[in-house]
Amino acid sequence: MKIWIKYIIGIVLGILAGLILPTESPAVQAAITSVSEFVMHFGRYTILPLILFGVSSAVYTLRSNKNIVKTSFWTVATIIGSSFLVAAVGLISILIVTLPRIQITGEKITELATIDIKALVMQLLPYSSFDALAGGAFLLPAFIFAGFAGGGCTTDEVSSRPVIAFIQSASKLFYSIMSFFVDWLSVGMIAVAACWMSSTKAIFAGGIFTPLTLMLLVDFILIVVIIYPLILRFLCKDLRPWHVLYATICPVLAAFFSGDSNLALQINWRHGRESLGIHSDVSDVTFPLFSIFGRGGAALASSICFVVILRSYSPLGLKIFDVMWIFVMSFGLSFALGAIPQGASFVALTVLCTVYSRGFDAGYLLLRPAVPVFCSFAAAIDAASAMFGSYIVGVKTQRIQHIELKHYI
Repeated sequence: MKIWIKYIIGIVLGILAGLILPTESPAVQAAITSVSEFVMHFGRYTILPLILFGVSSAVYTLRSNKNIVKTSFWTVATIIGSSFLVAAVGLISILIVTLPRIQITGEKITELATIDIKALVMQLLPYSSFDALAGGAFLLPAFIFAGFAGGGCTTDEVSSRPVIAFIQSASKLFYSIMSFFVDWLSVGMIAVAACWMSSTKAIFAGGIFTPLTLMLLVDFILIVVIIYPLILRFLCKDLRPWHVLYATICPVLAAFFSGDSNLALQINWRHGRESLGIHSDVSDVTFPLFSIFGRGGAALASSICFVVILRSYSPLGLKIFDVMWIFVMSFGLSFALGAIPQGASFVALTVLCTVYSRGFDAGYLLLRPAVPVFCSFAAAIDAASAMFGSYIVGVKTQRIQHIELKHYI
């Protein structure tokens, strides 16, 4: 059975459980949330060793084949380009379509959060490895260490031969372990989907955020189903861009219902290798980097939500300067969210409100009830961007072996 079918079955069962179970009960809600958190911890369990050994092996191979510059160029260009595109689509859509104003709530000003942009950026590289592991922000420190380790092995290949043999063997081992976790995560998606459904029932029942949800859905379809395949058609001369979309189904589903970029990373990683045929020396570099820096979905969601907040507080239109400020800030913040696998969109929205000030410091509280919805769409778009972006890098570096659709996992 295809992996995406297993995930759909698990998600459907989870949604039904979220609708049937008495989630109004604090005990039931706490139990569902606890199981869901355990599943997501389970899903992220093998990321660190896979990055350490996979990236080391990939960098060593790329440097040995003199392909690291080309791969780095296309990876960076694709991450920046996709984030720019997604952020622009989000801002243009909310400027064209005026969503209904949301009623201002009377939450206390004491509930305001304080987020330091400098501290947010510095979380990408914690003070020590212990801080990185404790806070979960281990992707970039692990990636940098693994990159230096792999690159260092090319300086003296004779003496490094035993180390390289060990790294490559460990990389294959942890990839196999990760594949096992990805298979069984389909069962855990029952709890994840049930938790998501229980937390969004009130949102959908109220109808206040339905227009915002519909706009995010339309933007998601426009980007993932139309724009990205068209880019593959013309940039990569690919006559079968829909095959990439098919390989994206499972990671997008997992990202949407978990809202976790690190959870989707492993599923993307496996589908990129075994469905799209992206070689390990490229996939082991591109997917982690997309998970760290490719957060255009968060930029899209935060910019849309911020404009909704401005229009809810004031009937005055937006000036050109305000539009440019929103775009530059949301686009720039998307590269500083790598240490926040969950809820990055809400963090970005909070920063936008506090930095913009002018009486909108508490504006993010207006959309706090809708956090599970817009964070889900942001994570789903980011997962799709990682898959399409890694495919582009694989094609442009000629490190891909196309696989027939019937052999996709």
